[in-house]
Amino acid sequence: MALTPQDPHSLGDLARVLVLGARISRREARGKSTKRLERRVERIREDAVKREEADAKKPLGKKKTK
Repeated sequence: MALTPQDPHSLGDLARVLVLGARISRREARGKSTKRLERRVERIREDAVKREEADAKKPLGKKKTK
């Protein structure tokens, strides 16, 4: 479930990015490298966009409901 209809990120994606952002801030304050965490954030964002594009290609009547 996206936060807004235009947002490709699910609530779980947003929560993960928020936590990683906090970790990045702490590591920057300590003078440590944040490259690994930044790559994880980018991977989450890329996966969300890919998922959204795949959903957009599906016919509207074929979505699964739980």
